[in-house]
Amino acid sequence: MSTLNVEMLAADAAEPITSAGNAQLGIAVLVGIAVIVVLITAFKLHAFLSLTIGSLALGAVAGAPLDKVITSFTTGLGSTVASVGVLIALGAILGRLLADSGGADQIVDTILAKASGRVMPWAMVLIAAIVGLPLFFEIGIVLLIPVVLLVAKRGNFSLMRIGIPALAGLSVMHGLIPPHPGPLVAVDALGANLGVTLALGVVVAIPTVIIAGPVFSKYAARWVDIQPPEKMIPQRPSEELDTRPSFGATVVTVLLPVVLMLGKALVDIVIDDPKDSVQRVADVVGSPLIALLLAVLVGLFTLGRAAGFTKDRLSSTVEKSLAPIAGVLLIVAAGGGFKQTLVDSGVGQMILDISKDWSIPALLLGWLIAVAIRLATGSATVATISAAGLVAPLAADMSSTHVALLVLAVGAGSLFFSHVNDAGFWLVKEYFGMDVGQTIKTWSVMETIISVVSLGCVLLLSLVL
Repeated sequence: MSTLNVEMLAADAAEPITSAGNAQLGIAVLVGIAVIVVLITAFKLHAFLSLTIGSLALGAVAGAPLDKVITSFTTGLGSTVASVGVLIALGAILGRLLADSGGADQIVDTILAKASGRVMPWAMVLIAAIVGLPLFFEIGIVLLIPVVLLVAKRGNFSLMRIGIPALAGLSVMHGLIPPHPGPLVAVDALGANLGVTLALGVVVAIPTVIIAGPVFSKYAARWVDIQPPEKMIPQRPSEELDTRPSFGATVVTVLLPVVLMLGKALVDIVIDDPKDSVQRVADVVGSPLIALLLAVLVGLFTLGRAAGFTKDRLSSTVEKSLAPIAGVLLIVAAGGGFKQTLVDSGVGQMILDISKDWSIPALLLGWLIAVAIRLATGSATVATISAAGLVAPLAADMSSTHVALLVLAVGAGSLFFSHVNDAGFWLVKEYFGMDVGQTIKTWSVMETIISVVSLGCVLLLSLVL
């Protein structure tokens, strides 16, 4: 998934760092991606180094000055850490609190007691969809990973059988449903009705998440039969705890950032006045950083203190939570750097220029343009907004329902085949302990299924509405 926030899109629109033509840019993209894949798969080079070298190769083939390539890469790396890195760290702290206090055990034990083997993938997709509604994809992952890994481990499920439904639920929400930034900006760019878009988005999301989640997970589990990586599995507390947090307190703590961010989105929709004091408070409290920070602070009491942790034990838990995610942070950040190098080289604009003369229906055109930009840049947000801007004139003569469907078509295209230039690809790879090939067979294919099934649902709805 994209690690860019909407506020960062202005940087994406900057003057390209190279004057290369479309053919040269296309070759540069292929070379850059090929270098990354070869270094990782053939030479077993760490993904952080491979992404860094691949970015330099891309810039060199595109004819960009090396100093500007370096600036683009470091800018993307820094912005990714700023927008996602801190959130991953806070999520890791909350996850460690859940594990060490017994809170994660409480959730897993309750879920396992209530859901049978056949129901478990459906339970995971429902939980992920609810949690993912107001959350960025990356935040949802770090909140759900402890539960996914523990359920897979203790229930003796294939990791893919449990993990794919959770990922599908999060991804569908991210690409299709407001208040995620991509759909919201597309709604504004196309002049769509937010309520109609949200309603139709839910209609499209339900069959999509079923097919890409519980149904596809059966096949993914056969293709990639792996166990949860031991280093990522939250272990039961090392010593026997006299008490552990209640199920209710644990769920409330985990859902606190969800509620705060959803509240911010609702306030923004209802009030829509930046000067209003209520909206200003909601914008602060409901920002991802503050919402997760508050959840961590609350968790220190509802999880840590409830389990009888001393102040020293709480401090140790927080400290131990950060070491395992260092590699993940570097890889995700480098993925953001590679993406920014693509964007600054003018690849997104190249795709837009090439697609201007395509004579196809508006819904399919929006989807195809978003697909092309997504494949080239790895950014779902950039793909959504660029495609929406290009097809916006076509929305002038459409009904409100068809404009909403155009928003959804663009959002569906932005999710197509996540690969090595998407920071979300590396996030999933590292958390689930897969290699590049396994990640493509599962995560990348799942994203493609979401994109194609969503488009199919949109086209069907356009025929009856």
